[in-house]
Amino acid sequence: MRSLVFAPVVASLCLAASVAQAAGFTLTSPTIKPGATLPDAQVYNQFGCHGGDTSPALKWSGAPQGTKSFALTLYDPDAPSGSGWWHWVVYDLPASTTELPADAGAAGGKALPASAKMGPNDFGEHAYGGACPPPGDKPHHYVFTVYALKTDKLDVPANASAALIGFMVHANQLGKTQLTARYGVKR
Repeated sequence: MRSLVFAPVVASLCLAASVAQAAGFTLTSPTIKPGATLPDAQVYNQFGCHGGDTSPALKWSGAPQGTKSFALTLYDPDAPSGSGWWHWVVYDLPASTTELPADAGAAGGKALPASAKMGPNDFGEHAYGGACPPPGDKPHHYVFTVYALKTDKLDVPANASAALIGFMVHANQLGKTQLTARYGVKR
């Protein structure tokens, strides 16, 4: 009987410790400010949008103890797809990585650390795909998230979908930090 009561208490304490460790985990960008409009450099250059389609420089610090790798995503929860829109998926970033330069999301990933991989975005590319909401929609939210992971490599096949990569990221997450910006296209 004691172990039935004790197990949930231990689990709760472990979760609280995990959240406390991630409390100082922060994500910043020299070009994107929280809640601000994305610059044209981060806008897609197809589907009627005309931007630079360049991933922004990003920097993070304060990762939880025990971090063995990072994953990075850019997600639009407001996309009218029924499931949002994945704009960028990067995983297997070494634990020593604390920043990415602008255009690290270019096709081929030459500016990423050697072990890092890019999963497919919802444009069908293994690259960064900038903001491009439908004209006339209210401005969409673009959520950059860096996840601290307890594994140095995600166990996913080379052709894994963004959803499968996301599942494995969440299964291995120690903490996360986010930066959200907005973007809209006038009619």
